[in-house]
Amino acid sequence: MKRREFIRKAGVGSVVAGASVLAAVQPAQAEAKFKWKMVTAWPKNFPGLGANANLLADLINQMSAGRIEVKVYGAAELIPAFEVFDAVSKGTAEMGHSGAYYWKGKAESAQFFSAVPFGLTAQEMNAWLYYGGGLELWRELYKPFGLIPAPTGNSGVQMAGWFNREIKSLADLNGLKMRIPGLGGEVLRRVGGATVNIPGGELFTSLQSGALDATEWVGPYNDLAFGLYKVAKYYYYPGWHEPGSTIEALINEKAFAALPKDLQQIVLTACKAANMDMISEYTARNNQALDTLINKHKVQVLPLPDDVLKKLRQISDEVVNELANKDQTAKKIYASVSQFRQQVMRWTDISELAFLKARSV
Repeated sequence: MKRREFIRKAGVGSVVAGASVLAAVQPAQAEAKFKWKMVTAWPKNFPGLGANANLLADLINQMSAGRIEVKVYGAAELIPAFEVFDAVSKGTAEMGHSGAYYWKGKAESAQFFSAVPFGLTAQEMNAWLYYGGGLELWRELYKPFGLIPAPTGNSGVQMAGWFNREIKSLADLNGLKMRIPGLGGEVLRRVGGATVNIPGGELFTSLQSGALDATEWVGPYNDLAFGLYKVAKYYYYPGWHEPGSTIEALINEKAFAALPKDLQQIVLTACKAANMDMISEYTARNNQALDTLINKHKVQVLPLPDDVLKKLRQISDEVVNELANKDQTAKKIYASVSQFRQQVMRWTDISELAFLKARSV
């Protein structure tokens, strides 16, 4: 009897001791602090893109009540603009902020998650990522690199770019030296252009020196900030190559796994909030900046000729289909996004497009 009583008391004591240990551990976890670095592909504090990185960091800092402290580094502050992917993959930084088409040398299919010529708009892209299986495919693609991607912004339909010559026919693109990344760059090469992929911070001087004949960047809001109107005469639309350019947050998988569950959710929720904020800001700011470019700086804003767009569309289909047949991963991603595009176009045509036509009558 005494032995049983001893065991019972010992068992109760163990439970009490275990509860005490748990009580001690839980507050410790709750109070744990994490210091993260976010490296970006954009100039520090650059309007729109750089500001979105800052917003994302602020949201995480505030929503976590300071349990995660994210410090943002602009391009070349900690690492060069085009080394963001490697830096986050290796753990040099816990987060990155960039565009997926910069990483085609790492995973060619990454381009599907940034911008596809004549592809999805911002609204359609978000729909595919969040509700069409796109985000799951993106995470599957990046997993071998120890990365978790998340959409954190979209610039909407971009401009075709700034040119130092008029584009009256397809022949005017022949020999054109242009900064244009991703799949759009491959399309331009096939019509005789020479493409260059350089960071945004180098665009002005490259146009000014003649190293470039043309460049695309984003749209009026960002292009005005870079002063591109000072070094190029013609401003063309529409942005056939980037109809809805998704900006990505890259998260180091090990750093993310080290966070408590509530902080993991905070990081992902902050990405989603920043994603919504960017397209809202660009929609508001682009029209204001366009007005300044036209009325103050007398910029010539011109449409690309229909026959040029038709040929670019034809070649874009060829380029995208070739990418889709590179490997099984590319095939799977292309099947998903192309099927979604076909379905969503039917709705977009009788909703958004029909309304916009009616509004402009």
